[in-house]
Amino acid sequence: MNKSSIVGGYYNSYCYFYNKPFVESFEETPLLVAVLTYMGYGILTLFGYLRDFLRDWNFEKCHVAKERDEQKDFVPLYQDFENFYTRNLYMRIRDNWNRPICSVPGARMDVMERVTHDYNWTFKHTGTVLFDVINMGSYNYLGFAENSGLCANAAVEAAMKYGLGVCGTRHEIGNLDKHEELEKLVARFLGVESSMVFGMGFATNSMNIPTLAGKGCLILSDELNHASLVLGARLSGSTIRVFKHNNMQSLEKLLRDAIVHGQPRTHRPWKKILILVEGIYSMEGSIVRLPEVIALKKKYKAYLYLDEAHSIGALGPGGRGVVDYFGLDPCDVDIMMGTFTKSFGAAGGYIGGNKELIDYLRTHSHSAIYATSMSPPVAQQIITSMKCIMGEDGTTLGQERLCQLSKNTTYFRRRLQEMGFIIYGNNDSPVVPLMLYMPAKIGAFGREMLKRNIGTVVVGFPATPIIESRARFCVSAAHTKEMLDTALNAISEVGDLLQLKYSRHAWPSDEETNHFSYLDSHQD
Repeated sequence: MNKSSIVGGYYNSYCYFYNKPFVESFEETPLLVAVLTYMGYGILTLFGYLRDFLRDWNFEKCHVAKERDEQKDFVPLYQDFENFYTRNLYMRIRDNWNRPICSVPGARMDVMERVTHDYNWTFKHTGTVLFDVINMGSYNYLGFAENSGLCANAAVEAAMKYGLGVCGTRHEIGNLDKHEELEKLVARFLGVESSMVFGMGFATNSMNIPTLAGKGCLILSDELNHASLVLGARLSGSTIRVFKHNNMQSLEKLLRDAIVHGQPRTHRPWKKILILVEGIYSMEGSIVRLPEVIALKKKYKAYLYLDEAHSIGALGPGGRGVVDYFGLDPCDVDIMMGTFTKSFGAAGGYIGGNKELIDYLRTHSHSAIYATSMSPPVAQQIITSMKCIMGEDGTTLGQERLCQLSKNTTYFRRRLQEMGFIIYGNNDSPVVPLMLYMPAKIGAFGREMLKRNIGTVVVGFPATPIIESRARFCVSAAHTKEMLDTALNAISEVGDLLQLKYSRHAWPSDEETNHFSYLDSHQD
C-alpha cells in the first residue's frame, strides 16, 4: 500500500487550498523487511548484553567512560544503561559519521581518509585525501557554498574592513551597519514589516520560543519537528501537545479540545496557543500543508510559528520559501523563522514578522541580549547571496539557480523511484530520504557509496523510528546532470548489492504523468 497524498483538482475536500497537485509519498514498510529489521536489532541487542558481560569480567577491553572504583559510592555521573546503544550498536557503524573534509562543501569535496584499529572507538588519519567526491549530503541547495565568485569576494572584502569577530552583543558595541542592512534586506525578501538576525540557527528557535510562550500557554507541535523547536518548547514552560505529522484532522482536534476544555484543572482559557511547524521536514522530505494550517489557525485564533530552515531559498518561484511556494500572504504567518546555513551558504538565523513582535524580541530574547553578534563576513555572504536570489545583483544567476534546483530535484527523485527504491517526501523537496530499514545496511550503504566516490549521509535510530533507517540526499543547484547520473548509477549498483529496491508501487505511467501536467496547467 502506498500512503501517498494527492491534493489538487477534485482529489479531496481541501482542493480549494491548492492551485496545483500536492504530491507526497510515504510507502508502507514491507512486512518482511519490518520483521527482519526488528530481528536485526534484537540480535544486536543480545550480542550487546553478551559483550557487556565480557567487559564486566575483563574478557573484553572497555573504552567507555565510567566511574573509577573509588567513586562507587557517589551518585553515578555516567548512566551505564543509557549508553548501551552507543556502546554496542552505534559504535559498529561510527565510521560513517564525522568524516573530516578539507575543501569547500560544494558539489564536489575532498575527504580525509582515516582508519581504525579498535573497531571505531578511535580513528587515525592516513594522510591520504579522497579528491572530488560527489557531495550528496550538504544542505548547499543553491550552490552558494563556494570559495570563489561574487559572494566569496564580498565576504573577503568585509573581513578586511570589519575583521572576523565583533566581540560584543547587539546591545553593546556589537551592532554593525551590516547587521542593520541585513535585517532590512531580510524583511524585504520575506515581505514582512521587520526582521531580526541571530548568529546561530539552532539558538534562533531554542532561545526565542521561550520568549514568545510561557506558563499558561499551549504549544501544538508537529511530531517530526526539529530538535531546536522541541528544546525551545520545553524551555518555555508551556504545555506541549503533539499532533500527527502533517495531519490536519489531528491538529484541529487538539485546537478544538484546547478551546473547549482550556487549561488542566482550572479550565481557564489558554493565554496563547502557538502552532509550531516546519517548511520542509529535514528527515522526511515532506512539505508542510501550510494553506490548511493557516486556515485552522485563523479559525481557532491561534498563532503560527513557521520554521523555514530548509525551505527558504529552496522553494517557491522567487526562492522565498514555503509561503512563496503556495502563493500565500506572509502576513498570515505570525512568526517566520529561518536559517542562513543552507541555501545562503552562511551561518545564523532570522525571525521575521510585524514590527511590534521584532521590537519585543530585541529587548527580551536571550539570543539577542547575551549572544555575540553575527560575524561581518558571514553577514556579507548572506547579503550578497540574498540579493543574487532577488535579482538585485544585476544578473539572472539567482533565478537560474532556483530553476536548476527544481529540475535537479525532479530528475533525481524520479530516477530513484524508477529504479525501485522507496523514497519519502514531496516531489518538490530537495531533501530526498532513501529507505534502508535494516541496521546492518546503514553502515554498508555509507561505506559502499564512499568507495564509489559519493559522499552521503546515513541516518538511523534514535534520529528516526527504529525500523525507518535511511540515507538522506540533498540535491543542489550546483550538481550537473553528469554528477547526478554518476551518483544515481552508484546508488543503483549499491542498491542491487544490498538488495535495497523494496518498492512495490509502480511508477506513474506516461498517461498519469500527462494527467498531472494537465491539472497543473489548468490550475495555475
